[in-house]
Amino acid sequence: MKENTQLYYEAKIAGCTRYLPICPLNESLSIAGFVIFGDPELTGCCARDLLAIAPEYDYIIIAESKGIPLAYEMARQHGDSKYFVARKATKLYMVDVFDVAVRSITTDHIQHLYIDGADAAAMKGKRILIVDDVISTGESLTALETLVNEAGGIICGKMAILAEGDAAKRDDIIFLEPLPLFTPDGKPL
Repeated sequence: MKENTQLYYEAKIAGCTRYLPICPLNESLSIAGFVIFGDPELTGCCARDLLAIAPEYDYIIIAESKGIPLAYEMARQHGDSKYFVARKATKLYMVDVFDVAVRSITTDHIQHLYIDGADAAAMKGKRILIVDDVISTGESLTALETLVNEAGGIICGKMAILAEGDAAKRDDIIFLEPLPLFTPDGKPL
């Protein structure tokens, strides 16, 4: 039987402590796996803390990702009647589809993000807050910005729970905590 040699990073986020598994990305770089799926306490606390520092907005948009529970909870706590999810594939109900290509640090191929015409029409002239769980390379943010701009929305802010690696040095995003990158043996870079 293989011995469990999983390494963890202790993260303190929105008043919660979580132990994030350190996962190899390649031979020289590892990342801490942050997943809010199935963690309503952390999701609720992060939504609360992000809303406390969020700019005024009309709608939230998020890419179809692990961050969807965050967008839902932020919208629920804020009393929003709607939020938008940029989908990874078109659906039968979608018409007048907007499409943008994106490459994420956690995928090995180019993905596409789509919104339908009804969502685009609702965004036109409105203040749109872009939300994500973790910002790394910023590619997903760039794709969402393009979608919002094409739809005629006004980007009022970009927020995430965590900013990973160099993303923590950016001054155009609001985030709760930085998240380091790691060496293969689990040491923060």
